Amino acid sequence: MRIIKSLFIILFSFIILSCGSQHSNNFTAKEIYKSENLIITQISENAFIHTSFKQTNDFGNVPCNGLIVKNGTETIIFDTPTNDKSSEELIQWINKTLHAKINAVIPTHFHDDSLGGLQAFHNHHIPSYSYSKTVELAQQNNFVIPQNSFSDSLILKVGNEKTITKFFGEGHTKDNTVAYFPSENILFGGCLLKELEASKGYLGDANVSTWSATVEKVKKEYPNVKIVVPGHGEYGNQKLLDYTITLFKIQ
Repeated sequence: MRIIKSLFIILFSFIILSCGSQHSNNFTAKEIYKSENLIITQISENAFIHTSFKQTNDFGNVPCNGLIVKNGTETIIFDTPTNDKSSEELIQWINKTLHAKINAVIPTHFHDDSLGGLQAFHNHHIPSYSYSKTVELAQQNNFVIPQNSFSDSLILKVGNEKTITKFFGEGHTKDNTVAYFPSENILFGGCLLKELEASKGYLGDANVSTWSATVEKVKKEYPNVKIVVPGHGEYGNQKLLDYTITLFKIQ
């Protein structure tokens, strides 16, 4: 009888531990803010996708993703919403709902779905950072120019954690970078990465011949990635990396 009782206690403890570990690993994503111009979806304990919209001739009204990461009372934002109005809305939401400071905004390439709302951040004296080629291309196109540049990679602190933004090679554009949040193994791929089943999309500034190889390097650099956020569409896991590699593979 004592043996059965002991086995029962061990089994019960194992079930409790399993439930606990499942709960900590399986965060249920939820939409926590929605207006006409902006949607915010929490995808982990400390990461949120911000989605704004861009009207295009070829693809209609396109939803465009960016990422907010948080630690303590500090945040960093990757990609601005598509315009200053939506960016202002995002800044106000972070200040009033998250009660957090915005340490930096980091556009991951020069298109307006990445830095179209940059002026709103500058108006609030929020520093901006980009890969040096992004600064150069923004300048050439008479866009708002990021204030600070880096030549290969950038590590910025958010609370007690860090973020890594890095250039791996050309793909969607000559300047596309990706951002990694190691504490939650989240990769923001921006427009370099495609959602599952997506088409190739806009290729006007692309280097299609190197796109797959660039994503291969990203995959190799971050083998532990759990959540992958593309520039447009649904987020997922490492399958987005594999899908993008296959989509642009040179036959």
